[in-house]
Amino acid sequence: RYMKYGSGSARFPLPDMLQYVLEFVATKPAVVAASAQGSQTTLLQSHAEPRVLDMLSQTDGVLERKATQTEDAAFFLANPLPQEESSTPLRPSGSPAAMSECPAPRVVSEEELNLVRTCLQRWRSEIEQDVQDLKESIARINLSIEQMYCDPLLQQVPYRLHAVLVHEGQANAGHYWAYIYDQPRKSWLKYNDISVTESSWEELERDSFGGLKNASAYCLIYISDKVSRFAADEADGSEVGQFQKEIEALSPELRHYIQEDNWRLEQEAEEWEEEQSCKIPQMEPSPASESQDLSSESGADQSSVCEQSVRSLSSEHAMIAKEQTAKAIANTADAYEKNGVEAALCEAFHEEYSRLYLLAKETPTPQNDARLQHVLIYFLQNNAPQQVVERTLLEQFADKNLSYDESRSISIMKVARAKLREIGPDDVDMEEYKRWHEDYSLFRKVSVYLLTGLELYQNKKYQESLTYLVYAYQSNTKLLLKGTNRGVNESLIALYRRKCLLKLNEVAASLFVSCEEARVAEGIGILNELIIPCMHLMNNFEISKEDLDAIELMRNRWCSYLGREDMDAKLQMKLGELLPRLLDCSTEVVVLKEPPKIRPNSPYDLCSRFAAVMESIHGASTVTVQ
Repeated sequence: RYMKYGSGSARFPLPDMLQYVLEFVATKPAVVAASAQGSQTTLLQSHAEPRVLDMLSQTDGVLERKATQTEDAAFFLANPLPQEESSTPLRPSGSPAAMSECPAPRVVSEEELNLVRTCLQRWRSEIEQDVQDLKESIARINLSIEQMYCDPLLQQVPYRLHAVLVHEGQANAGHYWAYIYDQPRKSWLKYNDISVTESSWEELERDSFGGLKNASAYCLIYISDKVSRFAADEADGSEVGQFQKEIEALSPELRHYIQEDNWRLEQEAEEWEEEQSCKIPQMEPSPASESQDLSSESGADQSSVCEQSVRSLSSEHAMIAKEQTAKAIANTADAYEKNGVEAALCEAFHEEYSRLYLLAKETPTPQNDARLQHVLIYFLQNNAPQQVVERTLLEQFADKNLSYDESRSISIMKVARAKLREIGPDDVDMEEYKRWHEDYSLFRKVSVYLLTGLELYQNKKYQESLTYLVYAYQSNTKLLLKGTNRGVNESLIALYRRKCLLKLNEVAASLFVSCEEARVAEGIGILNELIIPCMHLMNNFEISKEDLDAIELMRNRWCSYLGREDMDAKLQMKLGELLPRLLDCSTEVVVLKEPPKIRPNSPYDLCSRFAAVMESIHGASTVTVQ
């Protein structure tokens, strides 16, 4: 707007125009009569003077804008400067050639000259100041852009291009594909519908930059350079573990987004399963398949992992309480007939909640732990958030396993599922919801391990019993960190872990001193695989006096064999190899293998097992379950 000023087709730099008008006003009529040579010299000198035009010559393209015409500029630009437009009648006496070479005002008073000169100089100074301000502003912007990434705060997280989403077609239609950099392969992969092919940076550039083709980059995704290098370092590891660590490296907002998206995907999968169950008649499970599902899962870890991936913990807990939920629905027959399915669901919900609330308030006994009966009793006794409690109970009425029953159960299930979809992750903290169900799942695991370990101990199967008791204690410790009522009685597990360890140590020592090669090898195997790992786990800063005394007793037993005359040199050498590991638990990290997983039949079976075991040990021990 400053460098091409004017309302007509011809536009000129505004500072120069003001300068030229000032020169015209300042020209004296006497100068007009002078020689043409002098006029040309003066005009050339005026052009040779440094002006704003010279300073702005490099920024013509930046400052080029259309300007509005001001009244003052219109006044001075009304009559063009060229000589052809000079009117002959107004031409003064003298040489026409001289007049055309150096035009000047015909008549101008000193007062008019001072006024015009003052105005023009002020306007020109204002314009020059405006132009200078614009130049400084442009310089500041350019400098800030150049130094934008020089800020140390912005250089803390290096990042690199990870993926490019490409779109081809119109704005309202078209086709998408993606290029994703595979860090372990050190190459770009092209994901196009169902095909994944290896690509190159050159192909990515051709598709991304647009131009003659209809395709262009739609979205660029950058990731932290640390994450990409971490992925490369972990290329030889398992994909599941690598994926989980990469998820944990994301920001809380992205983790929440992924969890919410996974939750919605799970809801869609459950709806699809519901539709399929309506299309395909359900088959009654055979007794063989039932017994297989309820038996030990050793050697079937893969099927267990697949099962957990298909069904979430909350759905599993709903399935565990299926019989109790079905009984609550059966009690609403009158409400269902009189007031409809929604009223029946409301009544069943409140009746079941009241029943579980009363059970949660009962005083526990050594033979009865109500938390094993239902997940909500565990939640209520540990003061879980009300939103978690209500959603959990609603999920039980929405369990697809209820659809095998009569139409009332199916109708209530569908209404409950509809209400469940209305809740959404914004109403309930899904991360917190997941943690509560994980805690209850771990509590059931601890209870099953404890009961199995106690049953095996009573049957004198000390090797199998010890692994269950050790893992029960370790997992229970994690729960007790969150609250005393989150897990089972720690002293009960510690007591029988200690008893079992002492019994097993006696067995291993007896085998070792038998001097029979096979029995000696068996005793050393028990010591290496069970006793020493268990001692390592027990010997920490929080070890109890009873456990410490038990460890010292076992060490003394093995140290007493040193120098025995009835032991040959070969056996003494093996003992010398065992004692350093037995005496110093800080020299190595020992891992105790997890025992086979046991799945209880139902909450009632688990409670009956609990009562039977507690009754059998109650007479011999004063330890009770709280």
